[in-house]
Amino acid sequence: MAPHDDLRAFQVSYDLGLAIIRSTSHWPKHELFGLSAQARRASSSISINIAEGVAKRGRRELRRYLDIALGSLAELDVLIRFAKDLKFIPIEEAEQLEQKRAHAGRITWRLYESTVKGSGRPNSAD
Repeated sequence: MAPHDDLRAFQVSYDLGLAIIRSTSHWPKHELFGLSAQARRASSSISINIAEGVAKRGRRELRRYLDIALGSLAELDVLIRFAKDLKFIPIEEAEQLEQKRAHAGRITWRLYESTVKGSGRPNSAD
């Protein structure tokens, strides 16, 4: 098992990525290389950056990758909103995706804060 597998931020963001990939498979085909692809990239970027940050040495590197993951979470917020407003997905599905996104954001933000305060990755140096 990889070290990132134990992190709740990774687990929740990975589940979010799967939910987005499943959802985008039903979006209009003309969006295959547009919003669908962008949503898939943004959602997969979250867990990928968490995993990569954990693999790096030191809190500073982990913070940098968590910062990128937080940016992807913000990007995904807008993409879900676009999908809802363009009626690619029902309002209920958009709300579920947004709840998952917000939950992943809160957990990832707490992990980011823990690295700023020095309590994250105690066995690594900056």
